[in-house]
Order: sequence, then structure tokens, then C-alpha cells
Amino acid sequence: MGFPGTWMTESESVVYRVVPKCACSTIGQIMYYSDHGEFFDGDIHDATAGIHKWAIEASQPVIEANVRAHRSYAFTCVRNPYTRILSSFFDKICGIQRNGRRYRGNLVPLLIQKYGIEVEGDFDQIRSFRRFLLFARDTIRWRKPMDPDIHWSAMSGHVSTFIVNGGTYDSIFFTEKFNEGMQSVLDAIETKHPVDLAKIPRFNESEGHGPKRAHPVEDYFDDLSMHLMWEMYSRDFKLFRYDFENPANKMPVSEIDLDEVHAKLGD
Repeated sequence: MGFPGTWMTESESVVYRVVPKCACSTIGQIMYYSDHGEFFDGDIHDATAGIHKWAIEASQPVIEANVRAHRSYAFTCVRNPYTRILSSFFDKICGIQRNGRRYRGNLVPLLIQKYGIEVEGDFDQIRSFRRFLLFARDTIRWRKPMDPDIHWSAMSGHVSTFIVNGGTYDSIFFTEKFNEGMQSVLDAIETKHPVDLAKIPRFNESEGHGPKRAHPVEDYFDDLSMHLMWEMYSRDFKLFRYDFENPANKMPVSEIDLDEVHAKLGD
């Protein structure tokens, strides 16, 4: 299986396991900048040179050799499951993608037809989101009407492939404490070009794709929605220390125990 979703600087200064909707655009650009002294011109997800990615065939043996020998500092970044799935909904379901079309072609028409979701005009965001949540649960639990998408499949699933195939994380930090976490990574590695986090723009490539969220996070989650969230993401809440009981609290409740993550996701 190898190391899907894994990126590495060309200088092999650092290895990163991408978790979708968790600051991956900004992290990728920081990695690119640390090697080249400039940002990639465009969405870093489109870069096919200047950075190693598992999706680039020529990068695979380089990444594999590095990760299996743990030659470089390896990290990933996680996010509160409540805000992550809301972001996925507004970006991927309600938004027009950078190619000018809806995400995954027939996905939105399928959701409109089968789940009664609305995405046009002044629609009821809370009602449509809760119906989307039902769809997300169906994809994760039963792989129907399709396999779960990377943007709403559990973070623990993304994080685990790296461990199961022989990788070890030196750090897992929180999107909600981005500067602090990213700085700890930069402090632990040597880069060709110095990175001043205070001057780095946020590369939120999904921003502007969809409508703005009209309500506080907690308004989207009633008792049934929270039940569905636990069904899908209980491992994420527990391992990455987020507050399941209170959707209004986006901050982690304690630090992540890396040994526990490696033990529980390495099976």
C-alpha cells in the first residue's frame, strides 16, 4: 500500500502526512517555500515538481526509503471533527470548485435527489447540512451510495496508513493552534530557506468556493447529528482530544499522546 497522502520536501528535511481539511494547503506551501524560497504559483495540490508526493510515481521510492528508515522528522495536523465536516460541506457540496464545476460531477445532483439537500440561493443551511451528515454516515458505515470521500472520512484513517505501513510520527499538532504547532516542526528541522510564520499567508484554497456559514457551529448539531458524529468520528474525538459533548468548543481539551496514537492506529 505504501504511503498514500504523504508529501516530503525535495531536500528531505521533513515528511508530512496530508489530512484533508486540516490546513494542508498552507503546510504544503510552507514546505515548498522552505526548499525554494518562494511559494508554488497556484494550488500546492496541483504541484507535480518541487516537492515529493506519493501520488507522483517517481517520488514513491524516495518517500518509502525515507519513511521506513525514519530519516526525517515526520508530522501531521488534525482539526476539530465538527468544524472539519462543516468545512467539507460548505466547500465540497455547496461550492463551485477551482475547475468551475461542482465537486465530483454527479455528487451534488445525487444528494439533491436522494437526500433532499439544497445548495442554491437562500437555502436552509442547517437542514441541508444535517441531511448531508446522514449521507456522510451512509458512505462511512455502509459505503453506500458511494465510498467515503477523503474530505469527510475519519482523520484517524488518514493518520493510520502512515503508521501501519512503517512510518512514525514525531509530531501531530492542532489546526486550532497552527502557529504553535508548525513552529515546533520548523524548530526541529533544518530548512534551506528560513520560514517566518508571522509573514506566511494562509493558503485556504477552499475559501470562497461556497456560501459563508450563517450560524455558529453548535447550531448545526442537534442530538441526532451528534449521534451521527460519534458513529463516524468517535476515534478522532478520543485520540485527538476534541470535545465531543460541546460542539461550540473547537479547541482540544488536552495534548495528544503520540504513543497512544501509534499503538491504537498501528494495528
